[in-house]
Amino acid sequence: MINASNTQIKTIAIAGGGTAGWMTAAALSRVLQPQNVKVILVESEQIGVIGVGEATLPGIADFNRMLGIDEAEFLKATKATFKLGIEFIDWGRLGDSYFHPFGAHGVDMNGIDFHQYWLHSRAAGNKKTLGDYSMCALTAKNAKFALPNSDPRSAASHLRYAYHFDATQYALFLRQYAEKHGVIRQEGKIIDVFQDHTSGDITGLSLESGQKIEADFFFDCTGFYAHLIDKTLSTPYKDWSHWLPCNSAQAVASERTEPLLPFTKSIAKTAGWQWRIPTQHRTGNGHIYCTDFMSDAEANKDLLDGLDAKPVGDARTIRFTTGCRDNFWVKNCVSIGLSSGFLEPLESTSIHLIQRAITNFISLYPTANTSGIVRNEYNRLMTKEFEQVRDFIILHYKATQRDDSEFWKYCANMPIPASLQHKIDLFKAAGRISFVDGELFTRSNWVPVMIGQNIIPEISDPILADISSSDIQKSLLSMSNAMEKAVGDMPGHAEFIQHYLQSKTTNG
Repeated sequence: MINASNTQIKTIAIAGGGTAGWMTAAALSRVLQPQNVKVILVESEQIGVIGVGEATLPGIADFNRMLGIDEAEFLKATKATFKLGIEFIDWGRLGDSYFHPFGAHGVDMNGIDFHQYWLHSRAAGNKKTLGDYSMCALTAKNAKFALPNSDPRSAASHLRYAYHFDATQYALFLRQYAEKHGVIRQEGKIIDVFQDHTSGDITGLSLESGQKIEADFFFDCTGFYAHLIDKTLSTPYKDWSHWLPCNSAQAVASERTEPLLPFTKSIAKTAGWQWRIPTQHRTGNGHIYCTDFMSDAEANKDLLDGLDAKPVGDARTIRFTTGCRDNFWVKNCVSIGLSSGFLEPLESTSIHLIQRAITNFISLYPTANTSGIVRNEYNRLMTKEFEQVRDFIILHYKATQRDDSEFWKYCANMPIPASLQHKIDLFKAAGRISFVDGELFTRSNWVPVMIGQNIIPEISDPILADISSSDIQKSLLSMSNAMEKAVGDMPGHAEFIQHYLQSKTTNG
């Protein structure tokens, strides 16, 4: 019988800091006992971090709760604001605008999806948009915010939120957390990686100072450079740029504006799109674009012209290739963050993919000589995560009627994955959404984007044909009135944050 204690991992080394590195370190410090497993994070202050503002998905609150982090403490440390969804401007057609909220639209009735009732009422002359029946969209539109109500009868119970925050401050916040829980930070630039000649496993990292860090298991959080997973283990990369052609970004911060909006803005441009992410102290801005259709100088002009406040500093240019690794866990190394792949932040999935990488690893936590079956399962899960997010992002580009530039003509006519084509065809035909359990984006996500980009089903649910249009309209009007009243009773977003932090400070 194998003595499990002889195969346990004793030391874990995380190469690279930033959001990916410190999220990994913080999570491991929460679930592992420091007296049993030593966790070392190696980072260099010589290497900068990417990002001037980060937008997230609701799952980040679950991650913080798992760590036992107080929300108010997190908001204060990271200059965070609340996020109820994303407003998309000029994506389907020039002049179009729609809101992708985190919460559901309306209330499903009699086992039938709410959007089917809306489609039925729309055909009967209802002029209200789908977003008019979303608590998140209405709250965001009015620049207000309140925490979700626990009473399921309340309209406010349908609120769901994430955050905007300063990514650099979040990494520092998690560094303090991780070090408090036993993680050892080692300053130093990695110049070489050692491998076992027989197995190919990584055995150690050599630093510029001459110091060597040895470990049983390694995480590659070294960003686009991918020091371990690529430069050492030569893991192939799947290039998805034929579906997602943008390959560059320019990012710059600007001064804070009023009102403080509780949502991200995504504005389609001539050859890409621009983001706007409001934090407590400033706004993060960036322009994602394709250099095949736009020069860096043109992109910079579009970015600066699109700011609604004075820029803070100069824009930084970032190059990338959209895609992911063939395998995320190779030998005794897991790649997390930009080293594992890159999907543009159109739907704020960057931190989600880091989070899923961490939680999937913890759920499959290995021994020092773990079976290849465990690695294969991890790689299967992460490949699925990336592909599902990929399809959702492609939808935004493919479902466009814009023909004002060569970029949008390319996007409208490009072939797409069969998995996405099936979703589009099914929704066009009957307003149905096909997804499997465990997908990040479900019906409440696909529906507003499909409809927002003018993919309107040919029919609504035929079961509703026997219900009078006036009865459906009465139900929808009742929902709309309840939501508008609930929003009217809420404080402004900035006011809520101020009072929330003050009350927590006073009571804490």
